[in-house]
Amino acid sequence: MDITKKSINQIKRPMNNDYLEIENADGMPGLVDSTIALDFLLSVKSAIRNSAMALTEMADQEARKAVHSLLDNSINLHAELTDLMIKKGWLHPYDVNQQFQLDKVSTQTALQIASLQLFKGDTSRLGTFATPNY
Repeated sequence: MDITKKSINQIKRPMNNDYLEIENADGMPGLVDSTIALDFLLSVKSAIRNSAMALTEMADQEARKAVHSLLDNSINLHAELTDLMIKKGWLHPYDVNQQFQLDKVSTQTALQIASLQLFKGDTSRLGTFATPNY
């Protein structure tokens, strides 16, 4: 059984409904890693935008220095994270077609996950516990 990490670019086959078995979670570690990285990238972008707006509203020099430092650190983090995502194949900012294909695979996978039967149809708890007079 091969359980090595695969990038989301390598997910080709439809998801198996027996998702509890490790061999049927093919590509999930790569998908989770790329999703976390994308969420982190979006958070860093928000920090950059918010820091830049805050700088335009501040009069106190010490506060401006602190926020300016935060802005510089956020920009550097954005660059590092973007480089990592490009190297891993999770982001293709210079190739729209490749990014579209990646987004298409991510969307199909999200739809497959959403269609999984995670819970039994009958979620009634009657009879599950020792309940008198039922």
